[in-house]
Amino acid sequence: MKRILAAALVAATCSAPALADDALKSAIGASHRAPDNVKRDTFRHPYETLTFFGIKPTMTVVELAPGGGWYTEILAPYLRDQGKLIAAGNTPDSKSENVARGGVRFKQKLDANAGVYGKVQLGAFEPGNGVYTYAPKGSADMVLTFRNIHNWMGEDDARVKAVFKSVYDTLKPGGVFGVVEHRLPASKTQDATASSGYMHEAYVIKLAEGAGFKLAAKSEVNANPKDKADHQGGVWALPPTYANKDVDRAKYAAIGESDRMTLKFVKP
Repeated sequence: MKRILAAALVAATCSAPALADDALKSAIGASHRAPDNVKRDTFRHPYETLTFFGIKPTMTVVELAPGGGWYTEILAPYLRDQGKLIAAGNTPDSKSENVARGGVRFKQKLDANAGVYGKVQLGAFEPGNGVYTYAPKGSADMVLTFRNIHNWMGEDDARVKAVFKSVYDTLKPGGVFGVVEHRLPASKTQDATASSGYMHEAYVIKLAEGAGFKLAAKSEVNANPKDKADHQGGVWALPPTYANKDVDRAKYAAIGESDRMTLKFVKP
């Protein structure tokens, strides 16, 4: 049985690419995207990543912790006409003053280009405060998160487990949870708080399966074999952050952005 399951997973991982999604290509190539964000396409592979997850323009999609909106710039126009994008993160009406400030900044980005972002819905997602009211239960076709899971780690598993449960509850049966995260080599020790920014792939899979998800497929589209995850200052030593400033900057530039797992989970 284990061999059959392993073979099925390999087949899913290595299956033929989906038909070209011209609407997605158009969103990625659109002029509203910030030039610095476009430069990172070579490392972040947005078309290949979103296609791997199986995104469609008719879906209701939740983007967890969108940060500065790198993927929001692509998802918003792609889903605008036929689907729905819920940006789950900081909101201006948060009870936390710091969170509210972040929500105001993100909303200002959206309001500055209503033609692209006018239909994006904001949802409250504050793992640090136990707030997960970003979408009704059973309402989403897909939930996506990019390089965020390490931020939800703590001295115990309670917070990150609560995040995974909220995702599971939000998805419809058959819905997809797409994860991209900095990958820690299995030979290295995973500390409880993921202080380096890297995480074991096996641990992320364990968290998802513990919440009820099934691993549907893996992709190496965001892999970077040059990254050994042994940098002073953790993953942030690499571009685009360069946390160590000019120290070994050329070395880090030659490595590029981090090695990343890309995992597709499905809610049964």
